[in-house]
Amino acid sequence: MIKFFEKLLGLIYTQQCYFCRSTKYDTLICPECRKKIHFMPESVFLKINSCCVYTAVLYDDIIKRLIKGLKYNNKKQLAKLHAEIMYEYWQRLNIKDNFIILPVPIHKSRLKERKYNHMDLVAEEFKKYTNYNISKNFLIRTKDTKKQYNLHRDERIKNLKNAFDINEKNLIDKEAKLLIIDDIISTGATLGEIIKILKEKGYTNITAFTLSTPDIWN
Repeated sequence: MIKFFEKLLGLIYTQQCYFCRSTKYDTLICPECRKKIHFMPESVFLKINSCCVYTAVLYDDIIKRLIKGLKYNNKKQLAKLHAEIMYEYWQRLNIKDNFIILPVPIHKSRLKERKYNHMDLVAEEFKKYTNYNISKNFLIRTKDTKKQYNLHRDERIKNLKNAFDINEKNLIDKEAKLLIIDDIISTGATLGEIIKILKEKGYTNITAFTLSTPDIWN
């Protein structure tokens, strides 16, 4: 009888793959779905204002659902998978520097609406793998920008102009190595604006790292 109930509970609480709903492996992402993730080459993806930008994977269906679930659907458990994929790629780069993680901030009105910044959650999980420190309140978003995905490159740049600043009450040593992290890079407008303000404030040791990019660069 005990074994029967243990089996029943196992069936009830077996974790589904978030992407295909399979319960075969009792995991958030099954091996079959993981194989569908396409990692980028282990090199600098592009440079923005002389700063190296890396990106881990292509923004395909699996990654699109991961970001959407974490960012908009309150699936906070996906933050760990998000960070895990980033770290898997980060290890391949064999970068030995010690960074301070700067998650891209959201505006206070969006934070009030969503209740959390998904990149803060990813930063916490990424820290567990890297032991890097995090500064969540150093970068601030001063402008409630329009959503970027419907905008062309020039519109995105204009939309993000003067959208970020630094918190003068939470300063970081100017010699610190900063690692900006975000979920996706498309035109590079967001990272470009953040890098610009950091350089204006005297920070020069800047690297950026995103989970994904759409296949528009090839």
